[in-house]
Amino acid sequence: MFSEFEVIPAVDVQDGQVVQLVGGERGTERTYGDPTVAAERWVDAGASTLHLVDLDGAFEGNRQNADAIESIVSSVGVDVQLGGGIRTAEDAIELLNRGVDRVILGTAAVENPEIVATISNEHPETVMVSLDAKAGEVVVSGWTEGTGLDPATAAARFEALGAGAILFTDVDVEGRLEGIRAGPVEQIVDSVDIPVVASGGVASIDDVRALKKAGVAAVVVGTALYEGAFTLENAMNAVRE
Repeated sequence: MFSEFEVIPAVDVQDGQVVQLVGGERGTERTYGDPTVAAERWVDAGASTLHLVDLDGAFEGNRQNADAIESIVSSVGVDVQLGGGIRTAEDAIELLNRGVDRVILGTAAVENPEIVATISNEHPETVMVSLDAKAGEVVVSGWTEGTGLDPATAAARFEALGAGAILFTDVDVEGRLEGIRAGPVEQIVDSVDIPVVASGGVASIDDVRALKKAGVAAVVVGTALYEGAFTLENAMNAVRE
């Protein structure tokens, strides 16, 4: 899935605009313009993969920004992983058939784990299960509901069901530009053999290096790139050193 370590720009869409939330809370967003323009900007800067999230879909339970997402998928020539509001196997398979490379399942996977096996049987290695954690607990429904699940235990369960990768988001540091916490990420990496992608809290190139050292296959970066804390090119060059 990832032949080498990747820095993946996030394109989170809310009300048809690119936004970044702080700690996953609605009302904290910073807005960064048109999603397709942002996506093309990151591809021009060297991105090999784009991380797309329909935030309205994540909160409301069904996809809300389909037009913006479809515009991106049709206009870029790189891998696209998409999450937010994908609640059924039928929805996921349709997206995969229409050009999305990986579907990200959070709430749907937690509420119905067998959905991972259903999709994976038809499209192997295309399901990325999103485990978003607050205070060490997996949360769902746009990070608003606790599940009582331990992230590392859940990751191993989803690997057994056929997940191709795990996306781990540390919600407690998400969007704050205050740095990552390597410990929770390392626990996920140690619990599975499939690729782990880390998200949340990246504020510097040192954070990117630390996540690579922790063993992740890729890191998703949002606010730090949009706010100019570092460039995508510089981050990619740094991890190749």
